[in-house]
Amino acid sequence: MEDMGDRRMQTRIAHMPKILALVLLSGLLIYLVGCQSEDSNNEEGSSDGDRLSVSIMTTAHTPEPPSEDSPALKALEDYTDTNIDMIYVPNSDYDDRFNITLGSGDLPTIMLTDKTPSFIQAVRDGAFWDLTDYIDDYENLGELNDIVRNNVSIDGGIYGLPRTRPLGRHAVTIRKDWLDNLGLDMPETIDEFYEVMKAFTYDDPNQSGEDDTVGLVVSEYEGPWDTMQTWFGVPNEWGVDEDGTLYPHFEAPEYREALDFFKKLYDEGLVNEDFAVKDPSKWHDEFINGNAGMVVDVADAANRNFKKMKKDDDSLDDDAVDLFPAVEGPNGLYNLPSSGYNLMLAISKTDVETEDELRDVLEFMDKLSTEEGQTLAHNGLEGVHYEIEDGDYVPTEDQKLVYEYQDLNQILTFIPEDRFLKEPETPLKEKEYEVIDENEEIVVENPSEALISEVYSKKGAQLDDIINDARIKYIVGQIDEEGLDEAEELWLRSGGQDLIDEMNELYKDIQ
Repeated sequence: MEDMGDRRMQTRIAHMPKILALVLLSGLLIYLVGCQSEDSNNEEGSSDGDRLSVSIMTTAHTPEPPSEDSPALKALEDYTDTNIDMIYVPNSDYDDRFNITLGSGDLPTIMLTDKTPSFIQAVRDGAFWDLTDYIDDYENLGELNDIVRNNVSIDGGIYGLPRTRPLGRHAVTIRKDWLDNLGLDMPETIDEFYEVMKAFTYDDPNQSGEDDTVGLVVSEYEGPWDTMQTWFGVPNEWGVDEDGTLYPHFEAPEYREALDFFKKLYDEGLVNEDFAVKDPSKWHDEFINGNAGMVVDVADAANRNFKKMKKDDDSLDDDAVDLFPAVEGPNGLYNLPSSGYNLMLAISKTDVETEDELRDVLEFMDKLSTEEGQTLAHNGLEGVHYEIEDGDYVPTEDQKLVYEYQDLNQILTFIPEDRFLKEPETPLKEKEYEVIDENEEIVVENPSEALISEVYSKKGAQLDDIINDARIKYIVGQIDEEGLDEAEELWLRSGGQDLIDEMNELYKDIQ
């Protein structure tokens, strides 16, 4: 803060008696220190300097993420009593920026991450806090689902707060009006599912008089096959035998049962013939355009698809589309879960050095999970970014205002649930939530989710390709049972046996 006046004062001091000079010099020092303290307090954004300060590195999905002047960010700072320094990185560049930051050793308070090899190594090197013994001390964070806890863990510990998502998202979107046209009920078993597919393909469900429909649309994306084979009782990635030994899912007898069913669907023309080369980005188009009767995907696809269909055909009945969670197979009612999270927020030990500081940061994250915290970060400020009209949430349509809050939700964990404001829900949207809740009771946990395999990190993609390619070839008739056997033997020789051995060693360590 030194200026010309300060320098003139120092010149006069040199010509004064020593005692007077010392008095004036002392006053000058107090003045300068006071200015420095004022600057420091201004930088902290708080006159008392008692606020917690956190820096958060996360992704930006908009071209203009919220600036430090965003009223929504300022309100979030006031609510949490925290100075928040948001470090936004474009989503497409995030992996590279994460690794560069990690290599620098100068880490922010909180970093968005996934269970990547570089993050796992950083965890093992002690760069991030183990939160396992802390999160249960917090009202919201302590409600983290047990399956998700297992899924995010590394070497048995939790090193990041997951941005949670529903476990039971997988479901089937179906043309309810086609069921009504054919006098059919919603399928509840594998056999009924097959009968509906057959009727949707051959019984003119859209009443066009043409042979222009198919029961189920699939693409080269393997997700629907993974989901449907779970209905038969196939393990989620790995099964556990009576001796507590892990085995790969395709060694389960139910796996061949599922593949025989899939082959039957293909042979009878109940799925689109071009599925193995169909672009996943255009996968739902057949359903939206009225050519397919069902899609096996996520529950929220039903509402999205219906909105597009309604936009093209306003005469479509509001109950033309429906959804259901799963159908009962020969061994019970099961469904494939999602991982239950999308990335996680890790707390660095370089910026957060003590246990007391860690608890302050966790208290901040816990506040973000409250209704008010989620609303500020996800919806912005009432009267600025949204209005409440007749009890309904109505967001602004001004894109500039949307940018002031939209990417703030990238720091939310949504533990234990979504608490932000939502637009009025349609009956189909309400059904989506019901289906997700129903799925929570029947999802099949992956016992290996928490295990970090060196073999898989090196050979996983190759091993997965062997099994997935064999499944497709069997469905379309390019190989038979003997071909499946050969593919499994190739898998074992290509590193699969090493993977089985390693996974079982790791599994024993966490039992």
